[in-house]
Amino acid sequence: MNSDAIKTQILDMGARARAAAHALAKLGTEEKNRILLAMADALEARETGLLEANARDIAAAEENGLTAAMIDRLRLTPERIAAMGRGVRGVAALHDPTGEILREWTPPNGIRIQKKRTPIGVIGIIYESRPNVTADAAVLCFKTGNATILRGGKEAIHSNRAIAAALREGGAPAGLPDDSIQLIPFTDRESVRHMAEMDRYLDLIIPRGGAGLIETVVSLARMPVIKHYDGICHTYVHAAADLAMAEAIALNAKIQKCSVCNAMETLLIDRAAADDFAPRIAAAMHARGVALRGDADFQKLAAGTPVEPATDADWTVEYLDLILSVKIVDDLDAAIAHINRYGSHHSDCIVTADPEAAARFMNEIDSATVFWNASTRFSDGGEFGFGAEIGISTDKLHARGPMALEELTSYKYLLFGEGQVRG
Repeated sequence: MNSDAIKTQILDMGARARAAAHALAKLGTEEKNRILLAMADALEARETGLLEANARDIAAAEENGLTAAMIDRLRLTPERIAAMGRGVRGVAALHDPTGEILREWTPPNGIRIQKKRTPIGVIGIIYESRPNVTADAAVLCFKTGNATILRGGKEAIHSNRAIAAALREGGAPAGLPDDSIQLIPFTDRESVRHMAEMDRYLDLIIPRGGAGLIETVVSLARMPVIKHYDGICHTYVHAAADLAMAEAIALNAKIQKCSVCNAMETLLIDRAAADDFAPRIAAAMHARGVALRGDADFQKLAAGTPVEPATDADWTVEYLDLILSVKIVDDLDAAIAHINRYGSHHSDCIVTADPEAAARFMNEIDSATVFWNASTRFSDGGEFGFGAEIGISTDKLHARGPMALEELTSYKYLLFGEGQVRG
């Protein structure tokens, strides 16, 4: 399609989404939950079709030489489809924040004022690779009364189309308003630009993916953007760490699922703990297939375990693979300085038995989620008790950390008078 045709189609989708947002705002919680359960049923009933669509994406990914980790992010299985269905049912079971009265008061003028939580309106979501994001994003936005325009990556186009169709066609008989969930059916890069410029219809745009995608959207967007930037997550093993605990946390943070944004990418080891911990963790990581890249001090202490020299660039890489950069730092101050300089403000952890050191780390690390003695893999909406999430925001306004239902709402003020006029 040429640029003009793409623009025309996306503008039409925007106009239809705006109408859908008005219809969604009228739905009550029970109606929305009934529709969500119908969507879950449709996903589960269409397992065979979803797997067939996904097989086309996997075949193309293998032909194009995508990494094993990226293909794993892309792959659907019966278990993952069942998990999607459970996720949709889980959203139906969650508290609906829309319509909540956040605050109520009466100033001296006698006008009663309410601050009420409302839908944002129309949300555009641009994402890459993982087809389950199609379901997560659509149902979270729907639960909060928002219409969505989804633009997935070319790697998952067949899977995304099949999932979006299941949600729409499953929800329609239960009362899903037309055009509440729309998926851009093509993957031309022009579609990103036209979405980002469509401030007439989009109230918010959320890019999820690599730095290039996010920087492109930020540079073009005429509406607010919530960024889900790189997950350059750290674990810092402090001088007072329990080393068995530190090993277990570091291994979990790196290998439990290395292809996700909350996996550890850099391990920092306090010099006071390095003689004991560095050879231990080097051997443990190597035994589990992790390729190590370390500074000169870590290479010396690795006790024969293969370690490639780390460059400055390694401290800023989100590997999303079984690769780990490791650095020996002088003390807590050096660890904090390194993370605040090189990290992506996503999720970072200190392992220590010293509460004062932990308090300093948690106060001074400028990240969305900061952990004491727990794996960064817990940086997740489900683990927080939020249910499914739209992603992890590394912004500070208006949402930060795991974005779930409350983060997909805004608010307005309602004023109830009795004829008051201002003098």
